[in-house]
Amino acid sequence: MWALSTPNLPWAPWRDWTRYFSYGADDYDAEGHEEQKGPPEGSETMPYIDESPTMSPQLSARSQGGGDSISPTPPEGLAPGVEAGKGLEMRKLVLSGFLASEEIYINQLEALLLPMKPLKATATTSQPVLTIQQIETIFYKIQDIYEIHKEFYDNLCPKVQQWDSQVTMGHLFQKLASQLGVYKAFVDNYKVALETAEKCSQSNNQFQKISEVGKIPSCRLYFTILSAFPAALLYKPIDRVTRSTLVLHDLLKHTPVDHPDYPLLQDALRISQNFLSSINEDIDPRRTAVTTPKGETRQLVKDGFLVEMSESSRKLRHVFLFTDVLLCAKLKKTSAGKHQQYDCKWYIPLADLVFPSPEESEASPHVHPFPDHELEDMKMKISALKSEIQKEKANKGQSRAIERLKKKMFENEFLLLLNSPTIPFRIHNRNGKSYLFLLSSDYERSEWREAIQKLQKKDLQAFVLSSVELQVLTGSCFKLRTVHNIPVTSNKDDDESPGLYGFLHVIVHSAKGFKQSANLYCTLEVDSFGYFVSKAKTRVFRDTTEPKWDEEFEIELEGSQSLRILCYEKCYDKTKVNKDNNEIVDKIMGKGQIQLDPQTVETKNWHTDVIEMNGIKVEFSMKFTSRDMSLKRTPSKKQTGVFGVKISVVTKRERSKVPYIVRQCVEEVEKRGIEEVGIYRISGVATDIQALKAVFDANNKDILLMLSDMDINAIAGTLKLYFRELPEPLLTDRLYPAFMEGIALSDPAAKENCMMHLLRSLPDPNLITFLFLLEHLKRVAEKEPINKMSLHNLATVFGPTLLRPSEVESKAHLTSAADIWSHDVMAQVQVLLYYLQHPPISFAELKRNTLYFSTDV
Repeated sequence: MWALSTPNLPWAPWRDWTRYFSYGADDYDAEGHEEQKGPPEGSETMPYIDESPTMSPQLSARSQGGGDSISPTPPEGLAPGVEAGKGLEMRKLVLSGFLASEEIYINQLEALLLPMKPLKATATTSQPVLTIQQIETIFYKIQDIYEIHKEFYDNLCPKVQQWDSQVTMGHLFQKLASQLGVYKAFVDNYKVALETAEKCSQSNNQFQKISEVGKIPSCRLYFTILSAFPAALLYKPIDRVTRSTLVLHDLLKHTPVDHPDYPLLQDALRISQNFLSSINEDIDPRRTAVTTPKGETRQLVKDGFLVEMSESSRKLRHVFLFTDVLLCAKLKKTSAGKHQQYDCKWYIPLADLVFPSPEESEASPHVHPFPDHELEDMKMKISALKSEIQKEKANKGQSRAIERLKKKMFENEFLLLLNSPTIPFRIHNRNGKSYLFLLSSDYERSEWREAIQKLQKKDLQAFVLSSVELQVLTGSCFKLRTVHNIPVTSNKDDDESPGLYGFLHVIVHSAKGFKQSANLYCTLEVDSFGYFVSKAKTRVFRDTTEPKWDEEFEIELEGSQSLRILCYEKCYDKTKVNKDNNEIVDKIMGKGQIQLDPQTVETKNWHTDVIEMNGIKVEFSMKFTSRDMSLKRTPSKKQTGVFGVKISVVTKRERSKVPYIVRQCVEEVEKRGIEEVGIYRISGVATDIQALKAVFDANNKDILLMLSDMDINAIAGTLKLYFRELPEPLLTDRLYPAFMEGIALSDPAAKENCMMHLLRSLPDPNLITFLFLLEHLKRVAEKEPINKMSLHNLATVFGPTLLRPSEVESKAHLTSAADIWSHDVMAQVQVLLYYLQHPPISFAELKRNTLYFSTDV
């Protein structure tokens, strides 16, 4: 959302009730407690613009009709969620508050327009204060914005006053959203308007003289407004769009899906969110920080939580990028009731900051990735705690119990956030020390690097901060920060989107806008448990300005809300190896991000979109399959193929013990993919997988030749797809509940007895294939130091594929997508992990009267 702070306006009692309608977090500290506000520092130098709802004579007249006024005070007895019928009342409450703040906004626009007419009157005289061009530049589009909101207010006001269940107002919000182009024009003109206003504001004496002789009424007011032009003019209109967007979000929460307003409000929200996203990309949202002793203004450009390697251990830091300095801080521990502050760990003036090239970086032997299975364990604990919290809430459990669970969840999420990043981001002070951050995403590394390099293009001077200056700067961090909370789900409100659980299918089509030929590829990232992870990578399209990949990927989502696409130029220079992770550094050509809106994504049809990044346009399509839909296994209508056909039918037809497709894929992976980093975890190209599927289904003679030429991740993906498309999971629907009970047993002997008995209960083709796959996965895990695939990783990939509840089973006891992840996946992974960690299991021991199992099938 828009990151600017509210301009310093005089404190007034009406703010006590407008807090309810502010829809912002600026009035709250890190713990969520409301801060005590008085008159802001320096308010005596700012213009006094009365923001009370009845300042304007015109609006006051409208409000003096007795019962016709809009009360800013929330109606009594409307606690959210008390009764099912309160949705209508909640909509009225939200709209009443929005109307009150809309009235304030119209007042502010009127105040800005007030001096325009007298200034225009003098523009044609022999002694103009401002030229017509200057006036039009400074007040550009304000009149249009005023008229848009005046019309909106006048139409919405009577609807709220005559409120009933039949009232519709979605068309008003949709019309308001459709006119956001005026705001875009206003913002595009901002820099010129600001420069013009600053030049005019230097004519202080002229304003005073003219005002004294009464030639121009309201010139003092004009000058006061002009002196605060950057804050009042830039912030107010964009803030209005931000707030109306949040109001739309709240209205949708309390509007039934079948209400005629719902699609209109949804459309208005989509337009508003897209507008804000485009504005955030076009403008550097900066907030004034502190004034240096030399009178220069230092501004906050970017801040966020990063993991720093300090004294051979990981530390979570809050990093602040100002216009001339990078400051690394941590929150001080404070006693209850005391105001929180930051403690500066170090700072580097941007004039002294350099990025060492990969080959210049010193090796960091102390940077070791955290074991994947421990990260997976944390995810499972978090998922289990989420489920417990939901159960407590559903059963109206004690708030203390819920708080305890939330605290545990925060601790695990914090550990996951601290230990998951592995991508090095090194910065160096040319006068001394180097610092190393670890990030989870190349996207973030690029964002920080680009923001710093953009500031370094200016004429920056080196400096040393005195202890007082450093204290003042660090003290400003708490007030100025744009990122308030550590990015973990336990910090989210209960009504925030839980994200998507299931499978996102993405086709990366093509890209345009490259100025010269290059070797190009894209990667896809999605957020998971508060941080971003890379999930897929296209092939390299060589020596081109218009790559056409047309590659499809299937990405598993775990509460994801965003998709990122990064476009790279491939580097083949082996000298440019990063010593931190022993990988060649490729150049990012562009990057972009979109929100995964459930309403847009959750359809059966492909949704095509374009991400624009630094002049480059990447075209892609996507569709989403929820976890409950992914449980559905559709048997093949023709029994001649192998996909979607019972394993017993395939093995009988082939006269084999293990299906041919399984043996060939396993053989190829072991021949040339067993040392591939992320084998079975990194998605293969979906079009390649579909081609292999068609060849195996047709029993084509060219299978072996095609396998030898195919990308190894596509072969691994084909094997996973085969098991996923079986009419029932390899470990069968019938035995699923027993596997769940067996893995939950505490006594090792009882568990061993139960788990072996369950294997004996499998049909022979299923059992032999399972044991064959088990030995293969163990051989893959033996290469973990090279391929980064542990037994736990492999269990996470294959567990939910080999062992799933039947549709009936899943519907009987699961209530949400998050539950599917937490209840089932944890247990499915643990079942497969149990067998992977078990000493070799002999088919003969399980079935004493059958031949010994061997891989020679």
